Amino acid sequence: MLVVRAITANDLDALYVMATQVGSGMTTLKPDMKMMGDRLAIAVASFAETIPPEKRDYMFVMEDTSNGRIAGVCAIKGAVGLTEPFYNYRIGTLVHSSRELDVFTRMDTLYLSNDLTGSTELCSLFLAPDYRTGNNGKLLSKSRFLFIAQFPHLFTEKLIAEMRGYQEESGRSPFYEGLGRHFFKMDFDHVDDLTAVGKKSFIAELMPRQPLYVAYLPEDAQQVIGKVHTSTAPARRLLEQEGLYFEGYVDIFDAGPVLQARVSELRAMRESTLAEIGPTTDWDSACAPESAPAEPMLVSNTTLKDFRMILSQSVPVNGAIALPEAEQQLLHCHTGDTVRTLSLNLRKNPHV
Repeated sequence: MLVVRAITANDLDALYVMATQVGSGMTTLKPDMKMMGDRLAIAVASFAETIPPEKRDYMFVMEDTSNGRIAGVCAIKGAVGLTEPFYNYRIGTLVHSSRELDVFTRMDTLYLSNDLTGSTELCSLFLAPDYRTGNNGKLLSKSRFLFIAQFPHLFTEKLIAEMRGYQEESGRSPFYEGLGRHFFKMDFDHVDDLTAVGKKSFIAELMPRQPLYVAYLPEDAQQVIGKVHTSTAPARRLLEQEGLYFEGYVDIFDAGPVLQARVSELRAMRESTLAEIGPTTDWDSACAPESAPAEPMLVSNTTLKDFRMILSQSVPVNGAIALPEAEQQLLHCHTGDTVRTLSLNLRKNPHV
């Protein structure tokens, strides 16, 4: 079975191996052992609550308990941009008009922005290729929303997710080649690596502060603004299902969209419920056909330090849920403990 759990210090080697599979464009998962080790140390301290909430970086891994393999990773950063600059382009509009010439034009523009500084960030979502089947991707991505719903006081009101921007099959980024290369004079992968290790001051030093007219960019660069990498499209759909949306902010290097939401408006905040684990003898009646859900349920424990989440066919009934012994063990729970539950997929009518 698969369980999504809080990362531990013992996961460093597996995390590094996973980072080697990611490819370019995801700055938060680079195959750099020192960077990975430093980040993992922060993650462990985050779950132990030994550092302030705004400095925390909660990392989760998906473990295949049948073989002990780490199949995926995802994370939530408490707040971005408080210790180093956090830049985006904000898409805007400039209007030019002349009554005398009867000319009126609207021009899309890109403004260098720090507007999203301080937001909580969903990041580092990656699932090993051979595990991209069934509901595995949903389990990994949506685990973070159940965690936020259980501990909302640890996060800011605004939640964001930077999506990897479009790249051609060769790895070429049309947006970067049409804009960034003119200012940075280096390959996209090199800029990506520098950003990953925190060397972001060059952005402010080299990027123009005045608005950039989108129409001046090459056609292929214009077309990919706000467009995601092909492998990132499913992740975007999942986030949009949970309440995130695109509001005109994009990454400054590859123009990938930045999705955002208010934490209080997330589906997990509205629809997740707490339930007490009942005796396993209630299993048969709780799983009767008339009460079984059409889709699996996300079920997590309520422990910050040892957060764990699984998919289950069980459904809460009148504030109680019957979980098989094997699922209780995966959650490190026992009869009488409280768990948080949420339907895996959106329900057409959540009140039914």
